[in-house]
This record gives sequence, C-alpha cells and structure tokens, in this order.
Amino acid sequence: MQQHFTWSVDPVLLQIGGFAIHWYGVLFAAAFGLGMSLMTFIFKREGKPVAPLDALLMYVGLGTLIGARLAHVVFYDPGFYFSHPLEILAIWKGGLASHGGAIGLSLGVYLFCRRHRDFGYLWLLDRIAIVALLGGALVRIGNFFNSEIAGIPTDLPWAVVFTRIDLLPRHPTQLYEAAAYLALFAGLFLLYLKRGSRLNTGFLSGLFLVSVFVVRFLLEFTKMQQASYEASLPLDVGQLLSVPAIVLGVVLMVLASRGRARACP
Repeated sequence: MQQHFTWSVDPVLLQIGGFAIHWYGVLFAAAFGLGMSLMTFIFKREGKPVAPLDALLMYVGLGTLIGARLAHVVFYDPGFYFSHPLEILAIWKGGLASHGGAIGLSLGVYLFCRRHRDFGYLWLLDRIAIVALLGGALVRIGNFFNSEIAGIPTDLPWAVVFTRIDLLPRHPTQLYEAAAYLALFAGLFLLYLKRGSRLNTGFLSGLFLVSVFVVRFLLEFTKMQQASYEASLPLDVGQLLSVPAIVLGVVLMVLASRGRARACP
C-alpha cells in the first residue's frame, strides 16, 4: 500500500492564555510586510516618494480584507452568514475569498489615488500586481497550515493526508496554487525589471488577471467543494468568478497594447 505524506500540524503557532497566533495570520502579515519592502524598492527605482506607502498599505490592506471577507460571505456561504450576521465579523475563524480580495484591493488603490493624484491608477495597479502574486503565494501556504481549501482525493504519489479533514490522500491544491503564484511572480517581476518603463500602462495588470485566474480556473478542478450549492452549477463558484476576471484582463492587455488604457481614473 502506497504511503502518503501526512499533514497534522496545528494551525495555531503560539497560544498564550486566550490569545492565539495562527500560522495563517503570520503568513498574511508577512505578505503585506514583504509587499511593502518590494513596493519601496519599486518606488525608489522609479524615483517616486516612498512616504505615501504607509497610506497605500492602509488602503490596500483594508480593501483586500473587507473585499475578501464580503465575497466569502456572499458567494460561498450566504445562508449561514445572513442567519448569523455577527459571524461576518469573525474573520479569525477563516473565510476569505481571493476574488473579493482582488476587487477590494482595486477599490483601495482607487481611493488612494483619489487622495494622491500624482499617482496614476493603472500605473500603481501594474506595480501592485507583481507584489500581490507574492502575497497570494504566502496566503495559500497559510491555507495549507490550516488544512483548508484542500483538494479532492487522489492516489498520486505526492498526495497529502490532511488529518484535520479525514484520512483520505488528497491533492495539496494550496501548494499547487502557491507554486503557480511564485512562478508568476518571478515572471512578472523579471518582465518589469527588463521592460517596465517600455510596457504600456495597464499591461501588467491585465497579464496578472489573465494568468492568475486561468491558473485558479484550472486548479478548481482539483479542489474540494467550497460552497454547499455548487453541485447544481455547471462550474464551481471559483471558476464562475474567475471568468469575468480573465475577460477583464484580456481587455486591459488589448487596450494597453494599443496605448488606450487610461493612466488615471
């Protein structure tokens, strides 16, 4: 009988009385910390003032968190949350949707640009797209520590038994996604370093949307059901939400290639 890797790590990194630090929270915070360092590098490289980065972090952080939470509530488990509205605030119990996080991030950047008009909206989104890929990889590793968003059962040799779920070997879909995002991060960052100043505004944002959500669409085939009503749908919720993101990305890339994407809202 084939032996599979067993994952039984406690998602709590440190417990002090009633206060707990989770691996997911640490990795989520690390995503923003590394993102700030990378954005500082990008701003300095392009001669932009770094002082507004603290405000940008606040807008992006809150936008991402609120958007991801509301998307999870509305698209993945509306029956439970509308029956228990106070649970919407209990983000420490898990439940963040990356599609909503992308929307919230975009709105956060828009609000930032309204207050800091010397930054172009799409110019800034192009740079944040690079950073977001690194953050997305860390968040998916956090999901792995939580034994959540796991894959469907499989007999592949690299399957993982998530003992907090059951004793079936499953696709480690969280790690598939993390690896894909790291590869995309490397690709977009190298493209930016080599051709950043020559790329039309909006191209990197469009490439981000197309590449990330094509990966997401394909990997959904390996995931466990995330919403209770998905069985009645032709595709799962994650795939349905990915389609408009891919279309928007294609539109942005086409407009950017023609020089028609607007630099500011």
